[in-house]
Amino acid sequence: MLIYPAIDLKDGVCVRLMHGKFDQVTQYDEQPAVRLSAFAAEGAEWIHIVDLDGAEAGQAMQHALIGDLTRAIQVKIQSGGGVRGANDVAKLLDAGVSRVVVGSLAVTQPNDVAAWLKGFGVEQITLALDVKIEDGMPVPALKGWTQSSGVTLWEALDRYPKGTAKHLLVTDVGRDGAMTGPNLELLAEIRRRRPDLVLQASGGVSSLEDLAAVKALGCNGAIVGRALYENRFTLPEAIATAKRS
Repeated sequence: MLIYPAIDLKDGVCVRLMHGKFDQVTQYDEQPAVRLSAFAAEGAEWIHIVDLDGAEAGQAMQHALIGDLTRAIQVKIQSGGGVRGANDVAKLLDAGVSRVVVGSLAVTQPNDVAAWLKGFGVEQITLALDVKIEDGMPVPALKGWTQSSGVTLWEALDRYPKGTAKHLLVTDVGRDGAMTGPNLELLAEIRRRRPDLVLQASGGVSSLEDLAAVKALGCNGAIVGRALYENRFTLPEAIATAKRS
């Protein structure tokens, strides 16, 4: 299992949100380039970078900064936030991003995203569905997690039949940044329903035990943010846990 340490960018600095809410922001003093270098030095193979300003505004806001970060350090970058067209995907890939994260549009414009997957290749795009639990069902949230999509996660995934997509990142927004543990039940159901997808788990990881539990479910990757920033464990410890058989 791969560990994806997370860098969330807002106003050019590293932050973490609580439950995906833009009015519940914890700002960290380190500059993004410093944090990126530290993650790379500690053994990260991939780093997950999100343009939160772009996610909130619905348009690319910090893709120039993300490009600068990508060129500065020799590490694979998965990045998104504010991706609203094929041009945004192309710009991030041209800037050196290894895989572009497509969020809301994966739900609202599946035909367009399916065309991008076909055109750019399934290795270059991660479908990122941020879900809230509504009446016991996982429902993707839109517009920077402020609106319900009105469709279930399962209905959204049905729009991408086997072979048309490869990488899937699912965040339980209710657990994101809260360090209350990942939604293991949801992750297990995703693995059961869509074993064809390479699954990245996100939201709630607070301990090495959480990472071990996510790995035991068969997840292929885990996004880790606040727990690293607040020293619950180190990145080398997380990588070692993810590699342990």
